Amino acid sequence: MHPTKNDLPQKTRAKVIAILGDRLADATDVMLATKQAHWNVKGPTFIALHELFDRINEASEEWVDLVAERILQLGGTAEGTVQATAARTSMEPYPTDIVTGADHVEALSSMLAALGRKVRRAIDQTDKLGDQDTADIFTEISRSVDKYTWFVEAHAQAAE
Repeated sequence: MHPTKNDLPQKTRAKVIAILGDRLADATDVMLATKQAHWNVKGPTFIALHELFDRINEASEEWVDLVAERILQLGGTAEGTVQATAARTSMEPYPTDIVTGADHVEALSSMLAALGRKVRRAIDQTDKLGDQDTADIFTEISRSVDKYTWFVEAHAQAAE
């Protein structure tokens, strides 16, 4: 760990950095998956989904940045390469062979919901470790993930 004047105990910071690193990989994975969906969606709802997936990608870039910067604030090293993400992500792989709007809606809403669960668990974990600032960052991300999960799911619900 890098030296810092942050007053959280080093043991706490190390545990929080590990949690942040796991969620960084997951959020980066989601960020890349949203581009996969954005580029490859086809069908009658193309433009609506194409633009929505791009908005989610922009939001996910913010999630990634928030998590990476918190790692640095605590004295860690943010690992944001494709290789580090692939090695560390806990997300299910995003399918690369789908094209329909319905398939992308299903895949992306499932991925966002999984990230939401993982982020909510991270809120509890970091709060119990005494790092309310990191818990607050995860809370901010959770609200955004839930919003975009809803936006994507709404496309499937309209077809019911």
